[in-house]
Amino acid sequence: MRAEFWGVRGSIPVADRAMARHGGNTACVQVELEDHVSVVLDAGSGIRALGQRMAGGPAPIHILLTHLHLDHINGLLFFAPLFDPGAEVTVWGPPSLRGPLRRRLARYLSAPLSPVEIRDLPAKVRFRVAPSEPFRVGGARVQCRLVNHRGPTLGYRITEGDSVLCYLPDHEPALGQPLHSGPAEWISGLGLARDADLLIHDGQYTEDEYRLTRGWGHSALGDAVDFAARAGSRRLHLFHHDPSHDDAALDLMRIEATERWIEAGGDRASLALAAEGTSVGL
Repeated sequence: MRAEFWGVRGSIPVADRAMARHGGNTACVQVELEDHVSVVLDAGSGIRALGQRMAGGPAPIHILLTHLHLDHINGLLFFAPLFDPGAEVTVWGPPSLRGPLRRRLARYLSAPLSPVEIRDLPAKVRFRVAPSEPFRVGGARVQCRLVNHRGPTLGYRITEGDSVLCYLPDHEPALGQPLHSGPAEWISGLGLARDADLLIHDGQYTEDEYRLTRGWGHSALGDAVDFAARAGSRRLHLFHHDPSHDDAALDLMRIEATERWIEAGGDRASLALAAEGTSVGL
């Protein structure tokens, strides 16, 4: 299993030279399985470039949406395989009382916001609510749970053989709960992240910023590190970078996070800030 980052930014895409090293596209991570089935985590603006590379490929594609905020679906209509009549794409997403997943997405993929509607897509597309029980995607076992974030939001755990990846891009586990001492069963997402080989986790805010944004559904840098340490995750990639944080700011955040990670018993090389164009093998 290999994870490749196509979009690592949160909230809104940014086009700024000062942010080019980490990247300005919003959330999209491709997980390539051993059987060549592609799992795409979220459909932010980063999915456009991924789709160009995947166009014409023979393997089925599974898109796992964590939630339907715009920064996680704004690239969906620019995903080239959706316009290939021979492509088979399954879009998974969170449950909601507001109706089926297809109908909820159609609020975005329709006029007046879009010139193309879901019913017009040439590919063979299925829309499915991700079940609460584990399900199979190719040779991988996928588990999901609702996590702390505004609106119905899923976190995902993908297991292939002995390798485990956990994806929690929009997550506030410390809301009303001490991460060091709180009961494990009360900490959002902890079961999904337990002993993961790679945890991709929300690390959007500095400690000062978090004081003003508590309850918005995102993590302070220190809380993300503490959560990963409590979960026993082996590697941590901080994700969902704030659109106001340029590369210099992110470098400072990485230094701070690394010091905290080492204090918690982690290895210096096992913590990183996610960057577009990089990949991690598990």
